[in-house]
Amino acid sequence: MIFLDNAIYIVKGVVLTMELMVGGMFMGLVLGTLLAICKYKGWMVELINRFVSIARGTPLILQLSFFYFALPSILKIQFPIELAGILTLGFNSAAYIAEILRAGIESLPKGQFEAAISLQIPTWSMWKDIILPQVIKNVFPALINEMITLLKETALISTIGGMDLMRRAQSVAAEQFTYFMPICIAGLYYYLLILLIETISQKLEKGRLYVKNS
Repeated sequence: MIFLDNAIYIVKGVVLTMELMVGGMFMGLVLGTLLAICKYKGWMVELINRFVSIARGTPLILQLSFFYFALPSILKIQFPIELAGILTLGFNSAAYIAEILRAGIESLPKGQFEAAISLQIPTWSMWKDIILPQVIKNVFPALINEMITLLKETALISTIGGMDLMRRAQSVAAEQFTYFMPICIAGLYYYLLILLIETISQKLEKGRLYVKNS
């Protein structure tokens, strides 16, 4: 009964964990795509390189502290825990995704860009309909790895009071003076979420994902 009660209490943290992962991944994809395109076209390369270097060269928990403690003290606006977490994960992920997509763009034959230009295809349509779909397909496994990494990194939100899986497990542990069971339960949930992501990604990659009518 104690195990079941703990499992039910901890699983409620899945909502915040998934919100952070999805929000961070979406922000990372949007910003990372813009950075990759700008870098490929030679725009603000030095600034982008500096951003990527800082985001990849500093601890994520430091970046989280910056968005939750340091930046609000300057702006005089306190960010909600969820927003601080999404901003942190989003900016951090954008740095990695930008490099993933840049490599994917550079791997495409130059002839595709030249053909699009010669056919006078608008720049927006070229990137949206021709270049990026191919890039996403080629780097899909790397993007899934980044998503899995983000999922695990959401646990850092517990350090600023976010009631995610990790924080709820710590709360149970402090209340019951035992860490083994709560930490194992939280670990199981993280593992199941990662298995779910891997399973869905494999089906997508193989083209076997079908929508089943209930």
